[in-house]
Amino acid sequence: MPAAKDRAALRAVTEKEFAKLEALLDRVPEAARLVPDAGADGASLKDIVGHRAHWIGLFLDWYAQGQAGEAVEIPAPGYKWNALKRFNADLRAAQADLGWQAARDLLRRNHARLMEFIDRHDDASLYGGPMAGGGNAWTTGRWAEAAGASHYRSAAKYIRTRLRALS
Repeated sequence: MPAAKDRAALRAVTEKEFAKLEALLDRVPEAARLVPDAGADGASLKDIVGHRAHWIGLFLDWYAQGQAGEAVEIPAPGYKWNALKRFNADLRAAQADLGWQAARDLLRRNHARLMEFIDRHDDASLYGGPMAGGGNAWTTGRWAEAAGASHYRSAAKYIRTRLRALS
């Protein structure tokens, strides 16, 4: 799927993919929500939801740090992209006490924050050039799409596959 090129398209794809993910999450049986996946480092469906919510917050922090002229550590302080496996394990440990409903609520809140972010920006600030502090040529809009719509889509794909395997 081609990346959005303006705020209207970004808003539309983010809302569309979130609605699809929410509808899927509404159908996840209670018995499947916390079952660890041996093939995914022990992540449960709840962990996937919490992970997606967390990454929205990371993106919003990266943007704020870049705008303030601060050094931005992507993906997170103390981690490089080649340490994502360790980062994900540490995030699962940090979110261990997060229940299914709390993970869903966090995802909804962070989705709302992302939509507010998109609504506060125009095409020029979203797509006029690389995101300050991003460390690459991606625009702010592209980073927002990666944290939102793209993550929602990949979560839904994983959850559908997982539900088929559990049934």
